[in-house]
This record gives sequence, C-alpha cells and structure tokens, in this order.
Amino acid sequence: MTEKMAATRRWIFLSCCIVCLLSACQLSQAQNRTFEIDYLGNTFVKDGKAFRYVSGSIHYMRVPKEYWRDRLEKMYAAGLDAIQFYIPWNYHEPEIGQYNFEGQRDFVQFIKLAQEVGLLVLIRAGPYICGEWEFGGFPAWLLKENPKMVLRKMDPTYIKYVDTWMDKLLPMLTPLMYENGGPILMVQIENEYGSFYTCDHDYMAHLRDKAREHLGPRALLYTTDGSGDGFLKCGTVPGAYVTVDFGNSFNPQKSFQPQRDYEPFGPLVNSEFYPGWLDHWGYPHSTVNLDVFSKALDLLLDYGANVNMYMFEGGTNFGFWNGADYDAAGSKSGSKNLKGANYAPYQAVPTSYDYDAPLTEAGDITDKYIAIRQVISKYKQLPSMPIPKNTTKTAYGKVEMSFMATVQDALATLCPKGPIKSQYPLTMEAIGQWQGFVLYRHTLLGDTPSEPKTLDLSGVRDRAYLMINQVPQGIFDRNGQKTMNITLKVNETIDILVENMGHIGFGSEMNNNSKGLIRNVTFGGSILTGWSIFPLTVENFKPSSLSGIYRDKPFRNGNLTTPSFYVGKLHVPKEPTDTFLDMSAWGKGQNLIMSSSMINVGRYWPYVGPQVRLYVPKPFLAPSPTINYIIMFELEQAPCDTADKCTVEFVDQALINATPHKPNFEREETKFSRKRISV
Repeated sequence: MTEKMAATRRWIFLSCCIVCLLSACQLSQAQNRTFEIDYLGNTFVKDGKAFRYVSGSIHYMRVPKEYWRDRLEKMYAAGLDAIQFYIPWNYHEPEIGQYNFEGQRDFVQFIKLAQEVGLLVLIRAGPYICGEWEFGGFPAWLLKENPKMVLRKMDPTYIKYVDTWMDKLLPMLTPLMYENGGPILMVQIENEYGSFYTCDHDYMAHLRDKAREHLGPRALLYTTDGSGDGFLKCGTVPGAYVTVDFGNSFNPQKSFQPQRDYEPFGPLVNSEFYPGWLDHWGYPHSTVNLDVFSKALDLLLDYGANVNMYMFEGGTNFGFWNGADYDAAGSKSGSKNLKGANYAPYQAVPTSYDYDAPLTEAGDITDKYIAIRQVISKYKQLPSMPIPKNTTKTAYGKVEMSFMATVQDALATLCPKGPIKSQYPLTMEAIGQWQGFVLYRHTLLGDTPSEPKTLDLSGVRDRAYLMINQVPQGIFDRNGQKTMNITLKVNETIDILVENMGHIGFGSEMNNNSKGLIRNVTFGGSILTGWSIFPLTVENFKPSSLSGIYRDKPFRNGNLTTPSFYVGKLHVPKEPTDTFLDMSAWGKGQNLIMSSSMINVGRYWPYVGPQVRLYVPKPFLAPSPTINYIIMFELEQAPCDTADKCTVEFVDQALINATPHKPNFEREETKFSRKRISV
C-alpha cells in the first residue's frame, strides 16, 4: 500500500469518526431535550427548568411565503417565545389522495424557519381548525363522498378520511417535536370541540390515540376550549392537557377557574387571548382597545399564566379561502350591520384577516405591538435585535380598465370541459366544484303565459345573479331575496350565476354546507327541468385566451350589468413593493393579477364594507418589461364613465373599516383604518 493510499484511508477513517461523534452528540442533545408538565409546581418544565411561554398566532397560509421570515422576526423581536398555528386539511389535500406540501404550503419549512429565528412552535393539527378559514379546514369533497355524513364524530365515512389525513400529516411533525430536536412543544387535539353539538368522547379519544401512535409517548398533547365548564365537559379527553381561551379579563383567577376544575394542578394556559377580533362582510370592523388589552395581558403574565395571543398577525384570505359563520342567535356580530339592517345569520369573512392584530395584515408595526412589547419586557429580557422595519408601500396610481367579455362570452375558457347535463340542479360539491362560481343554464320550452310568474331560488347558496338572454334581472341571496316575479318567453335562456361565498366553518350548520343551487328551481310553482351546469375556473381567464372583444359593452339593466371581465395593465418600473388596490367605486367580485403566473388575490365588496382595499403584496407583482394584467370579475356593476372604460387605483395605505358607499355606487366619505407606526 502506498503512503498516499494509507493517508487517504486515515483521512476517511477520521472523517467517519467525526461524523459519528457529531451524530452521537446531536442524538444525546435530542435525548436531553424535554418538555413536560410539573403538576406540583404548576408549570411547564423545559430541559429540566421551569418554563413559561408568551406566544402569538400566525398562519403560514395567510402570509406570502416570501414574508415568513419578516413576520417571524418581528414576533421574536416583540419578546415572544413561541408561535402557534393551524394546519388546514383542505389546503393540503384539495382532492382525495392528492397532497400538496410545496411552496406556500410547505409548513415544514415554516416550522424550521421559526426555529432558525429563535421561536418555539405550538401546533393545532385539527382535523377541524375553525380559524374563519374555508369550511373550518375540512375539504369540501367530504360533502360529495357522503352528503349525510356527520362531521366531528365517529361517523364511519368521516373517520375513514380523517385517519388517512392524520396518517399523512402526523409523521411529518414527529421529527420536528422538541424531544427530537425540533421546535414543536405541543400538539393540539381537534379545536374547541366543546363548542360543537356532537360531544363524542370516543371521537376525541380516537384522535388522541392517533396522535400518540405517530408522535410517540413523550409528545405533549393538549386541548383548547372556551373558559366554561359547559365547553370543557365535551372538549377534553384524558391524556391531553386542558387549556382554555378567553378575551380581556381583569380577574385571572375567575377566568382560569374552569381550567382548574379540570386541571387542579399544572400550568395555567390561555391558548387564545384576543388582542383583536374577526370581521364579516357588512358589519363594522372589529377592534380591541389597546390600553384595555395591555392591562389584561399584564395581569395574566403577573398571575404566572402562559399566554398565546390570537392573532399576532392575521394576514389575508387570498383567493377563495375565507370561511363563513352561521350564527342564528346573532351573538358574534351584534344585531345590526353597517347599514342598520337586521342581523343576517350567514356571515362571510372578508378577504382581509387583519384581526386588529399587533402586526397588520401587511405585517406593519402598530401601537398595539409596541405596547405588548413593553408589557412583555416586564417579565423577560427582550432580544437585543432591533425591531425589523416595515415593508415599503407604493401608490402606483390609476390603471385604466377595459371591458373584455361577459361570463357567457368566456364560458369555453372558464369551463373547457363543457357543461354537465342534469334534469335538476346539482350542488357544487356534487359536480366537484369546491370553491368559486358555477353557472346554471335552462332554456324555457313549451307554452308560457305572458303574465308574470314567481321564479323561486330558495335553494341559493350563497348569492346568485339571474340573467335572461344575458340581460341581468336581479340578485338573489340566502340572507335576502329568494323569489322574483318575471315574465319568460319560449326559448329564452335563463342563466343563474351562483357564488359560493365560503363554506361555514363554525357551528352546527357545518353539516348543512352544500353550495350552488341545493333545491329545485320553480317557475309559477312548476319545477324547471333540463339544466346545463358550468363549473367555472376564473383563474383560467387570460387576456390572450380570447380572440378579441366579443361585444363593445356588457348588457345593462338599470344599475346592474352582466357579470363580466375587465382587464388593465400595470407597469412597475423597478423592483415591486407592497401596495393596496382601492376598490371604492366597484360593486362586488373577484380580483386576479397575472404576470408570470395567475394569482387570485381575493374577493371585494366595498359597498357593504368594512374592507374597501385589497392588500397586494410585493411577490404578486413583476417589474417591467413584464406586464401585470389586472383582472376584475365584476358581478354587479363596474364604475365606467363610458360603456367600456373605467379605472382602479393602487394606493399605499390599507382601508378595512370604511363607511360603505351607496348601492348605486356613489362613493361616500371614508376613514383610514388605524394608526401604523414607522420604524
């Protein structure tokens, strides 16, 4: 053997020894990492030492991936020990057996990034999450598999798919658990189960056992429920630590008493302490007083409690991901909407999920952030790092929009496979359309008297636009008008465009959650049969996909125009920045932006409020010479001075608590949402 070969072997041997030594050290360190409960000491114990966390909620699916680090660093700079977030099932399994954990959906990277920044993690694994997210995180295809399925109990069909999902999800979390070297301290079982009517203890035990099977015997599991014995009665399960949630309280002992009723010893935990609150279309923007919240937080920390603030940043329901509530008693939003109308039980959540949180929808520092940071500094040393700066916002100005096509003109593009034929209307779920829009078409046959008859759309879910030969006739809404007297003639084409405004994600009505037309349509009491049903994919619409403008203007009937697409071009001269799209003068619809790819920004509905402007983050835009096509799918009326020209405007400030303008689209005075802090 040559000296050179011997040296090479010695080098290989030495390298292997080093690798083995490092692996052994890492294994030893992982084995020494523990997160447990000291019941006698009423505290968590991390690596053998008493530990109390101050945490904040943030949702990776509501923050552009390019901004994950920015938001996490701001949370760390505020003095937080940990973050808490949901994992929505429907975001990762859009179709049965088809999983997506890449790009924006790569929550494993999000967890690793949090650890890199210095934050621990609290996971809410579901399968139900609520969170004002589409269907509470459930995939809508569950409704197709078994329309009679009962969610959140030991229903055989439901459990079959839950088990398949959990067998996919939980192994992804196992290597990231704290005892395995990752940042995950605890994993939550279900979510606020005590607020749901099924109260199936076998179901909760099944989820606990499934989590234990994958995460191992040392993993710390927990539950979260409202702070009341009535909630905890059904929401808890042996083997998972009981935590509660509540808002501003100046009597921590009283607020935590329900937890103590079920956990006489152990750390006090408020898993959802609310610095803000959620919004619904048509109702005032929710806010929580800064001084009141700061005082309540101070009292909780002084009392020794572990606290998670929900939300620390709310973010955005891009695309169709907003959920909805159904609250027949009117307990969530009061009895009157912004226009003073009576309370409506079905309440859709806006595109903005700002939540009046310490970090705004766009990740900006607020007075509330500064106040919370000051409170936290009384109980722990803050990081030495400076608070990261806010992102730049640019007012790009007005973009001229041009009418491109009615929804009927674009059917071949929006529904390339053509319509589904059916004697009776089918729900959106029955035809595999989980979100967005569907168009129902019927051609009237036979003799029709000339006198008006009642067209009944009582089964509309959630909002519909009636057109006869493409001419708009009126709007139907599950909370409002469901019938209309009209005159129909033989061979006239009836088009009913239905918008799914978000599956209900809270309450018993989750089991009655089909969309589209869920009942037969009657005219003069007779059932209309023979339908062509077009599931629409609005993301298919591209300016180049049409050979040209089919007509020079949409059809109009009074203040209504046929649902139509409008397109404009935005040129960004240099590196893009965040901006906001002002929809003040528009009616209701969907905004999309196409540059290198098509992005569904979200819904707009400014005349009911409270949100008027859409947050458009920097990653959605491209610099010149790439053209940013601004696309509006306007359902009611575009603010055009002429038949085919109108504008939208990009501005540099948000507007999420505006006084809505009148339904005839005359703009009224508005107010800016809340103060931002420049840092």
